[in-house]
Amino acid sequence: MELTLINYMQEQLNRVSTSFKRYMYDKLPWEARMVGLTGPRGVGKSTMVLQHIKEHTEAKGKSLYISADHSYFTAHSLTDTADQFVREGGEWLYIDEVHKYERWSSELKQIYDAHPKLHVFFTGSSVLNILEGEADLSRRALLFNIQGLSFREYLEMHHGIKTQVRTLDDIIKGNVQIDGLEHPIPLFNKYLQEGYYPFSIEGYFHQRLQQIVQLTMEVDIPQYANMTPATGRKLRQMLTIIAGNVPYKPEATSLANEIKVSRNDIPSYLLYMEKAGMIGQLRDKTGGMRGLGKTEKVFLDNTNIIYAISGDNANIGNVRETFFYNQTRLNLPVTSSKVSDFEIGSYTFEVGGKKKGSKQVKDVENSFIVRDDTEYANEKYLPLWSFGLLY
Repeated sequence: MELTLINYMQEQLNRVSTSFKRYMYDKLPWEARMVGLTGPRGVGKSTMVLQHIKEHTEAKGKSLYISADHSYFTAHSLTDTADQFVREGGEWLYIDEVHKYERWSSELKQIYDAHPKLHVFFTGSSVLNILEGEADLSRRALLFNIQGLSFREYLEMHHGIKTQVRTLDDIIKGNVQIDGLEHPIPLFNKYLQEGYYPFSIEGYFHQRLQQIVQLTMEVDIPQYANMTPATGRKLRQMLTIIAGNVPYKPEATSLANEIKVSRNDIPSYLLYMEKAGMIGQLRDKTGGMRGLGKTEKVFLDNTNIIYAISGDNANIGNVRETFFYNQTRLNLPVTSSKVSDFEIGSYTFEVGGKKKGSKQVKDVENSFIVRDDTEYANEKYLPLWSFGLLY
């Protein structure tokens, strides 16, 4: 194998630690023939791949980690690299940032069909859609998505405080005590500002996050959707408008007029931004509990982005609701509520601060008040931070 690629892989392996692993690590079918992991920039996809190589010692000599945006691939193809790797006895090929390679879909299909004993694992941007690739990978690749750190993961990664994942029933019953953390709210408040992305541990967090937002809006989405750079800048403007009004009630005409695009393009733009991990769209039940119902509210994806864009002007009400939706949406069927903020199955949740009472939902069965200044559950009053233990 080319020494350039071997040295690059070794350099990356030397930098990665296996002391903390994301929630998806043990859920992925690493043994499958072709697996894809998508997710927003900065949530730890590359790190997970390198951790697996480092721990997969019995196959380490038969593994190759490559990044599709490496200069090597300006003169070489993925298929030629895979062919050579297999000829030399390779069995595990890990391709990072696959969306940076123009012919990624067709060449992954070729690699899959040509090498039945080769295991291929690839990562890509959230806006990458395997089912819409230029070649049909839907029958070949198992695709998974990952989002940023939960509050539970943040506690372990940044503070060495380990606690198990809780169910929604655990949270409703108040079974959320964490050994070694008597008062969770100070750390929770820090998480809201800079705890969602694993790279926050490296320092210069807000600068790094600003760069991720810019690259996602002005490079990743336009590249995926074949947009012009000018349209990418309009998307960035659109994100700023949403940030100033979240939770934002979608109104296509006024938004289109403000950024000077066709109103018919607005739903597509919002969907691209959602896939890229920049916003979250809260829908009603018209599309089924996990379907694509009508969008009732648009949030920024996570609270860190709120603070990155709005700084000290961040609206605390928006922060509360954004956190709740972000942490519950991964494994639960969250929809909008006609009488309150959110519904999850048969439960209704009203999110607020210390003065939030139950008047609004007093006649609603299975309703709860979620408060951000509450340490532990008290009957119908639940602590907001505890919803960060769901994954």
